[in-house]
Amino acid sequence: SQFFYWSSGTIAIAAVALAMRTIAEERQNRTLVLLNTSPVRDASIVAGKFLAALVFLVGLLALTLYMPLLIMVRGKISTEQVIVGYAGLLLLGAAVLAIGVFASALTRHQLVAVLIGAAITVVMYLFWPLSEKLDAPLKGVFAALAIHARHFRGFMTGTLHLRDVVYYLAVIYFFLLMAVKTMEAKRWN
Repeated sequence: SQFFYWSSGTIAIAAVALAMRTIAEERQNRTLVLLNTSPVRDASIVAGKFLAALVFLVGLLALTLYMPLLIMVRGKISTEQVIVGYAGLLLLGAAVLAIGVFASALTRHQLVAVLIGAAITVVMYLFWPLSEKLDAPLKGVFAALAIHARHFRGFMTGTLHLRDVVYYLAVIYFFLLMAVKTMEAKRWN
């Protein structure tokens, strides 16, 4: 569980760094005009950028696979725990990547995109400590919105909860939808 805990931070940082170039670089190099004049919808552009970065993120995750395999040789860890842990890392990384793609759609500067993406991610990480200080019903709302503490804990221990999978998929969908809407709005400016 400690391996997955520390890897989650590394994956989140890598996801924000990967996402900063997705759309902001197109605007900065003025090649977004070529994409906008092609017969491809904004949703396809965002999905393609997201999936390309996700494939790279999966490659980074694959490079860390040796660690749990070493633990399996000498320690007591099951294959299911490793699979569930990596599924959690993938979902968390994809959610942060979607946040980064949205941030990249907001601006033409990559540094600003990484700062916006990191800020949104940090705020979503901080929802958990904030929920600890609040009273009900806000406590439950902020705890449910926290991107890491509540939803990733089960993955760290090898427990798969459907609510956590649905949460990460909803975050991915929401921020990719926001990226598409941002690109559509900027197309007319």
